[in-house]
Order: sequence, then structure tokens, then C-alpha cells
Amino acid sequence: MEPEIFKPLINLFDSMDKTWDQVAAGYFFQCNGCEDNCCKSLFFHHTYIEKAYLLHGFNGLDKNRQTAILNRAQNYYNKTFNQPGAVKSHKINCPVNENDLCILYQFRPMICRLHGLPHELQRPGSDPVKSPGCNAGLFNDKPYIKFDRTPFYQKMSQIELLFRKTLNKTGRIKESIAQMLISQ
Repeated sequence: MEPEIFKPLINLFDSMDKTWDQVAAGYFFQCNGCEDNCCKSLFFHHTYIEKAYLLHGFNGLDKNRQTAILNRAQNYYNKTFNQPGAVKSHKINCPVNENDLCILYQFRPMICRLHGLPHELQRPGSDPVKSPGCNAGLFNDKPYIKFDRTPFYQKMSQIELLFRKTLNKTGRIKESIAQMLISQ
């Protein structure tokens, strides 16, 4: 059973996963782990609740697996952030990826869940900002299926604000999964 504080996040993630699956089915798209996949992309995560949820999943693993992940996280960090102020993506696997599977799949952050498909974001007072999706989907050859991420970001913002208020969290967060793990 997950702690009550994570229930709104879990519900949002369920909604994201269902929507992603529906849109992917409309494209007849199935992710097969290409170079552009989320596990080899350098993403920064910006919510304390997603970090807490990821660490909740991590802390549920046995100590040997935690140690192996932390070693990979340190290696990832050393390669990616090896110079002060410089960040370089090397297209290496996320530290929670083992044998091409995410060990913390149930606990993965929003951007890992939404990656790959063509989508749009509605910014106030602007036209939608559209993204073409990953190269593996060959989406340019297919009619666009509307996938508006805006409601997910709006709901995440509400959940994050409540989480921060409840736990008296302030300041900004911008961390990769490797940074989340080694800074806990």
C-alpha cells in the first residue's frame, strides 16, 4: 500500500498511462528501446513529489539492488556532470534501467511516462506548441492524433503545490534521476 500522500500522483500517472496507451495504439506504435528512448535521454525533473515517489520505490528494493543502482547513478553523474556548469548527455542508460527494463517502472516520473509520442502544450495566450515525437515512430508519415499534455502538467502543478505545502518544501528542483538518487 502506498502512503496516502501519493494517491493523487498515482491517479494522475494512471490517467497519463491510459492516455499514452490510447494514442500509441492509434499510431500502432510500440516502443522498442531505440537510441531516442527515455531511458537514454537526459531529463531533468522538477517536482518534489515525483522525487519522493521515485525514492519511495527505490527504498522498497533490497539493499544489494539499491547498492547496484547507486553505483550506476554515481557513474552516470560522473560522466554527465563531469565539469562544473557543464552538462553532457552521453546517451547512457538511466541508473534504474537494468537489462533494458526500468526497475522502478511503477514509480517513474511524468516525463518518462509521456516521452515518445507527438504531442502539444497549450500556453496561455499562445498557439499550441507541438512536438513531433521520437524518430522511431515515423510519425511524420501518419496523421496527427491529438495528445494534449497540458491537463497533465496543470494537474501535476496542483499536486506539487499541495505536496510542498504539506511538507513545507520551498525552492526549485531540477535533477536527473541519478542526482535524485545520490542526493537523497
